[in-house]
Amino acid sequence: MSRTFRTAVVRTPGGPDSIEIIDVPIVEPGPGQVRVEIAGAAVNPVDLAVASGLFHRRGLVNQPHHTGLGWDFAGTVTAVGPGVEVPVGRRVAGLIDGFDRDFGTYAEQLVVSADAIAPVPDGLDLTTAAVVPLNGLAAAQLVDLLGDGRGRSLLVTGAAGALGGNVVALARERGWQVTGLARTQDEEFVRGLGADFTTEAAPGWDAVADAAALQEQGIALVRDGGLFVGVQPGAEPAEVRGITVRVLVARPDGARLAWILADTASGRLPARVHAIVPLDQVASAHRSVAKGGVRGRYVLQP
Repeated sequence: MSRTFRTAVVRTPGGPDSIEIIDVPIVEPGPGQVRVEIAGAAVNPVDLAVASGLFHRRGLVNQPHHTGLGWDFAGTVTAVGPGVEVPVGRRVAGLIDGFDRDFGTYAEQLVVSADAIAPVPDGLDLTTAAVVPLNGLAAAQLVDLLGDGRGRSLLVTGAAGALGGNVVALARERGWQVTGLARTQDEEFVRGLGADFTTEAAPGWDAVADAAALQEQGIALVRDGGLFVGVQPGAEPAEVRGITVRVLVARPDGARLAWILADTASGRLPARVHAIVPLDQVASAHRSVAKGGVRGRYVLQP
């Protein structure tokens, strides 16, 4: 039996061409940890930013040898550490966070905290489950930053994206009057989530959830004294005109992920897979995502 597994990393970040697939030693799960055989790992915009060196330049990554790629995953538990009651063979999905790490989910397997995973419902296949953890948890945590809407107006930029679509659905439940900003061809999807729709937004919104990372363009749409929630840690726009600025930093939360997966399985929350590609084609998948306009996530299969 091989005592190594394959994982995708960058040594000197420089975009898709800098991604390498290397062999690293298998490690056993420690106390409170599980090992998961990965069935799918989603390709998210944050992964492109890591591979390009954006977070290295911001001082958030200081790995001496290589940096791991990938945040969310789905797969099957193959081993558990002391104190873990998760059964071997359970189908799970989960999230790992932080930029400064030498491992990621673009891999054949992963050792992760048992608190960071949740069971995948029977009605949800592992490929689809792989696109849920980062965007589902990020959306829920972003809506926490928004707070209760009480009928106030909210503009969600990038409303047809994986993060934005979840924000639309969850913000409506918190009482916000939601309008999604997206391209014309995405109108049916956005309205299907119960939101109003626009392709061009004028200023004056009580709050903007900037899932599209418009940054300064996004904060310009907020009324004086309103609220802006961004998605670029370390690069949030300055507070102007009395606007409160908050920034999302997605965190693992297995308990919350469990109900997000259940709501995805029931169809209440959207989850879209654009294409399934082998791990060896990770660079090609990154190039396709970088071109923009992709609806749904690429999922890498080891």
